[in-house]
Amino acid sequence: MNIEIDELKEKLVQFRRDFHQHPELGLEEARTAGIVADHLEQLGLSVSRNVGQTGVVGLLEGNGPGKTLMLRADMDALPIQEENDVSYRSQNPGVMHACGHDGHTAILLAVAEVLSAHRDEIPGRIKFVFQPGEEGFAGANLMIEDGVLDAPSVDAAFGLHITNNMPLGVIAACHGPVMASMDSFTITLTGKAAHAAQADLGVDAIVLSSEVVSTLQTLISREISPTIPLVLNIGTINGGAAFNVVAENVELKGTVRTFDEGFRASMPDRMNRLIGGVATAMRGSHHLDYNFGYPVLINDEALTRLVKDAIIEIVGNEGYLDFKPRMVSEDMAFFHQKVPGSYFYLGAANAEKGLNRPNHNPRFDFDEAALVLGAQAMTRVAWNFLSANALPNISGTES
Repeated sequence: MNIEIDELKEKLVQFRRDFHQHPELGLEEARTAGIVADHLEQLGLSVSRNVGQTGVVGLLEGNGPGKTLMLRADMDALPIQEENDVSYRSQNPGVMHACGHDGHTAILLAVAEVLSAHRDEIPGRIKFVFQPGEEGFAGANLMIEDGVLDAPSVDAAFGLHITNNMPLGVIAACHGPVMASMDSFTITLTGKAAHAAQADLGVDAIVLSSEVVSTLQTLISREISPTIPLVLNIGTINGGAAFNVVAENVELKGTVRTFDEGFRASMPDRMNRLIGGVATAMRGSHHLDYNFGYPVLINDEALTRLVKDAIIEIVGNEGYLDFKPRMVSEDMAFFHQKVPGSYFYLGAANAEKGLNRPNHNPRFDFDEAALVLGAQAMTRVAWNFLSANALPNISGTES
């Protein structure tokens, strides 16, 4: 099958560059979804459109009974103006594939093409899931609500992510927590307006906000074990009306990220307690709007062993890397909450070609040779999972 994927290299690049030239934001991926669905139908798959608004699912029926496997790629782009001077530069102003989702989509289309040609040798079924809205829209959840994990029920889910944090030729995986949860919050602080020359007659919401920012960091330094990673970041502060007026209102926005779901659940209460104490002490008031976003992405141990073995088959021991968990987030976590799975990283940087800008950078681009390696790895993962018939135990459930 590796030989077949090598033969698809030109098509892989064509797909990727076409998607790159025509990026679409989350839940607006109509053009991309149409191309994906049409290609899957040409391969003879049963195709469902508009799953989770703009998602696409292609079902490959194998030859005989077996497990149902889900392979996932995300399709959406970012609201970034591309700065690359390349022939396949984005044609949509202010929208860019700056996170490799164009590559993910191309890879999964190639995997579908190869595996569909071998359907008579595959037991069970494969769901090729092309997901919308990963970048902040929780598209995975929308697809789950539309039944993507049902009829037939999915037994395991796999996905990959292109990254320039690793060089071309390296693929990484690890089990357990891989990516952090991602929550957001808005804090509204209310004081009392007054003339700056008579500040004693007012309650300064800007001074209050300064105290709140400092005090919130004690949640990390004094209320959680130093062995538990936690990020609490204030990203914006907005308030005040004029240079000579004591500010009556200030709004702060930020994010909380952690690998500990228990501590995550306690954050609204902890934050309310601290903010409320500071606000009361300074004669002001507050309101906290806390939004639980993406959960912790957790990889199943048995399935990650399978992924590791498949990676080594493709790039050898020297190309495999035990991945270190990162505080970024990924809505593949919603799928992993429902079914066991493993999500791995595909190195794509090539410094000699200047292809080493980080994801979400306006000059992000990657070595397209990674597309072949990614398709090979994903195909091998799928083949090994289904042809094994029965892993002895996946997340405590008997095969």
